[in-house]
Formats: sequence, C-alpha cells, structure tokens
Amino acid sequence: MTIAANERPTILVVDDTPANLSLLSNLLKEHYRIKVANNGPKALELAAAAPPDLVLLDIMMPEMDGYEVCRRLKAGAATRQVPVIFLTAKTETEDEERGFAVGAVDFIHKPISPPIVAARVKTHLEIQAWRTFLQDQNAWLQRQVEQRLSDINHLQDASICVMVSLAEFRDEDTGNHIRRTQEFVRMLAVQLSRLPHYHDLLTPGHIEQMSKSAPLHDVGKIAIPDHILLKPGKLTVDEFDVMKTHARRGYDMLKRAGDHMGEHGEFLTLAMEIAGCHHEKWDGSGYPNGLAGARIPLSARLMAVADVFDALLSRRPYKEPMSLERATAIIVDGRGKHFDPEVVDAFLVVLPQMAEVARRLVDD
Repeated sequence: MTIAANERPTILVVDDTPANLSLLSNLLKEHYRIKVANNGPKALELAAAAPPDLVLLDIMMPEMDGYEVCRRLKAGAATRQVPVIFLTAKTETEDEERGFAVGAVDFIHKPISPPIVAARVKTHLEIQAWRTFLQDQNAWLQRQVEQRLSDINHLQDASICVMVSLAEFRDEDTGNHIRRTQEFVRMLAVQLSRLPHYHDLLTPGHIEQMSKSAPLHDVGKIAIPDHILLKPGKLTVDEFDVMKTHARRGYDMLKRAGDHMGEHGEFLTLAMEIAGCHHEKWDGSGYPNGLAGARIPLSARLMAVADVFDALLSRRPYKEPMSLERATAIIVDGRGKHFDPEVVDAFLVVLPQMAEVARRLVDD
C-alpha cells in the first residue's frame, strides 16, 4: 500500500554542497518528504516553521557549522526531540564525541553509502516513532492516574461530608464550629511548619490532609444519647462521663472504617488521631487515655487549641461567648498544662487571622 505524500515522515537535509543535497534528495524522496537547506540559518528557519521528523546535517559549513545548528535545535522546545544524524568527512573520535555531546544520535561518514544512509534513516525514524508512542502512552497513563486520584479524593471528600453532616444533624451547634476549627488547624499547622524540627513533617500535603481530617474530630458524638448531647443546661458528672466517651467512640468508628477498607492511609490515620486524642492534655490530665507531652499526636495537639479557642468564643445554651481577649488569656494560661507550648506560641502569631475567621464564620 502506498503511503500518501503528506503522511510520510519529513526529513530535513542540510548541506552547503548542492551535489550532496541532490544526491540525498534523490536517494530518499521515494519514501520520505524531503526539505533541503544549504546553510545553518536556513535549516533553523525551516525546522522552526515545521519541525521535521529527522535531520541529516553536514558538520563543515560556512558561517554556522553543524555542531551549532544541532545545539540550537536541541535548545528549541519544538525541535529538541528531533533526531539529528551528522553527515561528515571527520572521522576522529573527538569529532564524534563532540557531536554526541551536542545531541546527535548517529554519524554517517562521507563519502556516503546509499544503503547505509537508507538503513540509518529508517532505523532512527522507527526508534523515534516508538519513543513518541511510549511518551504518548505515558502521558495517557499519567492522565488516567490523575483521574483516578481525583475520583478517590472526591469520594473521600464526599465521605467526610456525609459523616460531618450526620454530626451536624445530631448537634445543631457544630456547623460553623467545624468550619472554623478546620481553618484554625490549618493556620496553626502552617505556622508550626516554619520551625526547623517540623519542616519535614508538616509539608503542604500533610497539612492539607490534616485540615481535611479536622472536621471529624467530634464524629463520635453521633453515638451520644440525645438527652445528653442536646441537653440545654450543664451536664451532671455522670452525663459528662458519657459525653467524654465520644473521643473513644469516634476513634473506634474511624478505625473500623479503615479496617473494613483494608488500610487506613494518611487521611484516616490523622482523623483517628484527632478524634481520639483532641481532649488529651499536655500535662497528662486529659482523656480518654491520659497521654502527656509529645505522646499526644501533633494533629490532636493542634486540634486541642483550635477546639477550645472556638468553644470559648461561641455561644452555647449553657453559656455566653467570651471576648477575644478573655479566650486568648485562657489559651495562654493553658500553655504547658492543657496545651503544647509550641502550638500556643504559633497560636499567638496567627491570632489575628483566627479572629478574622471567627468573625467571618460567626454562628447565625
């Protein structure tokens, strides 16, 4: 079957000798589209206008030699992948080393042998075709992977929304609290990441996962009876003991979800840490496990400050909101007792931004 002329590979032949241009054109024109240039600048002009599939390039030319032409072709975004075969009477090893250094794929020595030229051209065009095919396949696979990851992230986000919506449905006070504390955790983590010993841990990706996990901190409240969860007044000691179980229950819910899926991953691990440990205290007096200091996961230490600060600023059936100054003083007073000292220091730096979030996302 004859290949249409406009579907044939294009070869750019560059040589300052008209006889060589004529010889190579006649040799290759039956199978390829041929373009010719008798100097380097003309070759670069033709290649830039329509990149060829392969270049046959003489080395010894006036004004601009083949090495410089090849170097410029390899520097251009549209032509850097075009294979270049040098045509040369130079046979020294140093000449070939220089040619390969500037990007040539092969050498054909003059006087040329037509069978060798035809074979080398055919081989390198086939190699280039396979390289292009593999690049296209890799690009397609990359797009498929990105699409799958996007689907997974959307499913993860949808799952978070469902679980958070359940918590909001049970407790009408949690809506903007969830959104505010999510922003607070993100701000605190970003500020803490500036410390040298947290720089490698608190990467942008890790902070993003932590921020996504934060809304699940009170998911365990789904399991708290209505007469306790929705009680308008102060809880009794026994009722508060039941309320405190929400931390353990939230951890267990998320752990079961991970066990069911066969793996936890970064997101669920952080969500479990936050749900299970955000009521632990730096001095070990918190619940449910009485963890102290750095034994408390960092995500939960960030959540502790975010959660308490927001609770202090918020109106509840059993209390009025505190002023920003009073809430800040309580957080500072808890430094080294309730809260991680470094997290409190970060809190003081980002306090203006946190106050703006509290104002913008104020409860209706």
